[in-house]
Amino acid sequence: MILLYRILLKILDIYQNMVKTATIEVAKSKGMKVGENLYIQGVPNFGSEPFLIEIGNHVTIAEDVSFINHGGDARVTKKIEKFKDGRNFGRIKIGNNTFVGKGTILMPGISIGDNCIVGSLSVVSSSIPDNSVYAGTPAKFICTIDEYGEKLLINNTEYPLELEKNRKDLELHLIKNLPHTYKPVK
Repeated sequence: MILLYRILLKILDIYQNMVKTATIEVAKSKGMKVGENLYIQGVPNFGSEPFLIEIGNHVTIAEDVSFINHGGDARVTKKIEKFKDGRNFGRIKIGNNTFVGKGTILMPGISIGDNCIVGSLSVVSSSIPDNSVYAGTPAKFICTIDEYGEKLLINNTEYPLELEKNRKDLELHLIKNLPHTYKPVK
């Protein structure tokens, strides 16, 4: 049973990678600009106007990130005479060395600077400056990238870096050595 499960997971992984690659290539063929070393986990949702998207170098986009390039709400307002000509389109730009967390929604007309982190499940409705960490709904400033880096060093999970070459060895090390400590209640 476990062997069958592993085979099914491998088939699913191959299928998802094919769909992801095809989705990225179709979006690029429609005009999406992508820098070097783009890493996307899962199948991206570039919306209906990928030509309005620009992604820099060394960008990581987690699963279920949605790029909203225009407001579909005009389907309602264009039926009201007074608002029939109202439309909302906007470009989305992601700078270099930036991470966009799982489930984030990027709204029309925003830019995310270089060296930024956007927390999971955020709604980015205004632009984010360089060297910033933002999160929330709507996304708000959390700290600078330097402050975030300092927090990482304080809360560092130490392990031999050579373990990163072999995921199974890293997992075994974490199972055995990661302490059972948790964040306090706020």
